[in-house]
Amino acid sequence: MAGIVLYDFPRSSASYRVRIALNLCGLTYERLTVDIRGGEQDSPAFRAVNPQGLVPSLRIDGQTLTQSLAIIDCLDRRNPDVGLIPGEPAARASALAMAQIIMCDIHPLNNLRVLRYLETEIGADTDARDVWYARWVASGFHALERMLAGNRADVFCMGSRPGIVDLCLVPQVFNARRFNVDLKPFPLLCAKAATAEAYPAFHAAHPDQPS
Repeated sequence: MAGIVLYDFPRSSASYRVRIALNLCGLTYERLTVDIRGGEQDSPAFRAVNPQGLVPSLRIDGQTLTQSLAIIDCLDRRNPDVGLIPGEPAARASALAMAQIIMCDIHPLNNLRVLRYLETEIGADTDARDVWYARWVASGFHALERMLAGNRADVFCMGSRPGIVDLCLVPQVFNARRFNVDLKPFPLLCAKAATAEAYPAFHAAHPDQPS
């Protein structure tokens, strides 16, 4: 099998969650950093990899995959024993619902290109940008805090081993802290994130770890 290549940016939440998934699956992969702050994602070379010009992209099994949820789903199906996504239909739906609060409701409103648009096109200053960021994190996290209450006794967000909810939650908490979001209203959510952060696959994927 040809080597696995991840087109990556360390602080990208979507890239971070895919690194965690790859680590949980025990896969060895090469990381190619795409400097999204410097505009490398818009280069013809990277657009040939991912026409949308976003990270992550994953080259695996002779194909290039895009969009973190699609990549994680592929890894889950290739490595079913790892249990990234529950197999039982109701549990699967519950896990995906919580993961998509982050993937679909929080992250798209707070990613780099949106924050830059607020600053460069609308004229928002840093304070206004941070208020925007915190507004959408809090909206999603209030819902997640209530949803996780039913799994309070579980070690991770859903059960005794980490899965898709944890690998979405940890990067979002990391970035919320970067933007000084008040996380005190979310004690259960933060406790689940702290448990996952200490797990080797999560620690190795942290943005501060060398590429």
